[in-house]
Parts: sequence; C-alpha cells; structure tokens
Amino acid sequence: MSDPKIIVALDYPDASSALQLADQLDPQRARAKVGKELFTRSGPDVVKALVSRGFDVFLDLKYHDIPHTVARACAAAADLGVWMMNVHTLGGSAMMQAARDAIGDADDAPLLIGVTLLTSMDQATFDQIGLSGTMTDTVVRLAGMAKDSGLDGVVCSAQEASALKQALGHNFQLITPGIRPAGSDRGDQHRTMTPKEALSAGSDYLVIGRPITAAADPMQALLDIEASLT
Repeated sequence: MSDPKIIVALDYPDASSALQLADQLDPQRARAKVGKELFTRSGPDVVKALVSRGFDVFLDLKYHDIPHTVARACAAAADLGVWMMNVHTLGGSAMMQAARDAIGDADDAPLLIGVTLLTSMDQATFDQIGLSGTMTDTVVRLAGMAKDSGLDGVVCSAQEASALKQALGHNFQLITPGIRPAGSDRGDQHRTMTPKEALSAGSDYLVIGRPITAAADPMQALLDIEASLT
C-alpha cells in the first residue's frame, strides 16, 4: 500500500522485542509507533533501526514544555528521520508554532500532530480536572487552535473524527488510537471504534497495538484488519 492507514504501536519495554515484532511486518503495509517506554529505555537507536528497515515512524512522545524546549526536541526528532511526531495542544499556540517553525514545512518535513484529550479520558476525569463544556467541544476547540498554529492534524478519538472533519476540513489529518477490531478487548481505552467505523467517521490513520502485536501471527492480523477496511 502506498499510504498505509494502520500504525502499529510497538509498546514494548526494549528494542529487541520491538524489532522482533517489526521484522514480522511489511513496512509497505503498516507504519510503526514508538512511545514513551520504548524510547526511554532504548533511545534514538530504536527509531533509527526502524527507519533503516523501511518503516515510517510515528514518535509518540507528546512534547509539552516551554516553546524553546519543545522546538529543540522536535528538531532533534526530525533529525532522526521520523515520519510523524506530536505535541500537546494544551501547551498553547506559542509552543505549537515554535514546534512548527523548528521542523519547517517542506514536503519532506515530518507531520506535526497535536494531542487534544487522551482517548483514555472519560467524562468523570474530564470533570475532575476542571475542564468546561463537553469533551467534543473541547477537542474541536483545541484542534482548531492546533490548525491555526500550523499543525498538520491531531490525535483524537474516532468518536470526535466526524465533528473535526466538518469543522477543520478534509486535509487536516486525524490520527486515532483506541481502535479495537470487532470482538477484541477494549483494554484501558474508554472511547473506541472498530477500524472500519473509524475510517468511515473521518480518521486518516489508525493506531493499533495489542490486536496485532499480541496475535499469534502479527502479519496475518494486520492483513485481516486491512481487509476489514473495505
């Protein structure tokens, strides 16, 4: 596939486990996500190893700090050759704009994505931390701020995808975790959809972990999910 829609979450505690799984996948049919635990334990080398294997890498570190610090971190991530990276929209416009400026907007620049509300957040947590309005209204507002700051899209729940596409347009990319194929365990995600439902709702890329990584045959699981999209 020229533009694989599935991003496999390599949520492993060490590089050898992550690369062992990656070696069972076709980088032409899926992208790879490196998150906080794997990066903290294994560092940039695991990203370089995945890039060398032909994978587009989503570096999922959710940068959230003062603008200068986030800008330098994003520049460092771009130097690793990642395909996508993310920042927290709650860091504000100045922080997001600094990140955009740091990696530029050339055709080969990484995609810069904003995190709105974590897909593990439910209404009780939303109320507990003192945010006002509805969860969907908050996500749309934060996503709009991300677009105005020059970001390419946001990480969001598939349940907000339709509203975001309507508000922000077709070209604003939506990356959706919390994807669970029909019949699979929700895990710690509260706001979930099946892969086909998520794409129909407007998601552009689907982050999928355990349904693929915990399968007896990860590549077959990937192909089965891919087939379910049509």
